[in-house]
Amino acid sequence: MTAVLSALSKWLAATSLSHTIQSVGWIIPTLQTIHILCVAVVFSSAVLVDFRIYRLFERDVPLAEISRRFLRAIWPVLLVLLVTGSLLIIGEPRRSLLNSTFYLKMALLLVALLLTFGLQRSIASSPGFWDKDRGRRMAGKALATLSIAVWCGILFAGRWIAYTQAG
Repeated sequence: MTAVLSALSKWLAATSLSHTIQSVGWIIPTLQTIHILCVAVVFSSAVLVDFRIYRLFERDVPLAEISRRFLRAIWPVLLVLLVTGSLLIIGEPRRSLLNSTFYLKMALLLVALLLTFGLQRSIASSPGFWDKDRGRRMAGKALATLSIAVWCGILFAGRWIAYTQAG
């Protein structure tokens, strides 16, 4: 698998798009800035919903309203993250494609998105589901804790990519 990723990395690095991204001085900092700002939007949106589940935020506002307000913002911003992240990978393919921390970040992102999607769907189908009884409130808090831990893991892994580069 490493040989395939190494070959893909070399091929991407040789493309004209990669050369442009690498040689034009403002592209990588701009992409990184947009990427980081979008990460902040996604992280804060998810965590604010988790805080509401804990009743630390907007206690008097129904969870369904908080979900509509914040979770809807996640999906279009994820598209921007996909584009900026892909361009950053094309610009510096070795930095990500040969880095195990990058794959940790992607695995955590998959878990976070599944948790977020599941929460959003459960609230949409039954707005009071997580508030109905003590057991559901406790399960909601456990999932909120897991969600916050996973999103923090994504942030840390994303930052560590720069320090765990291959070769």
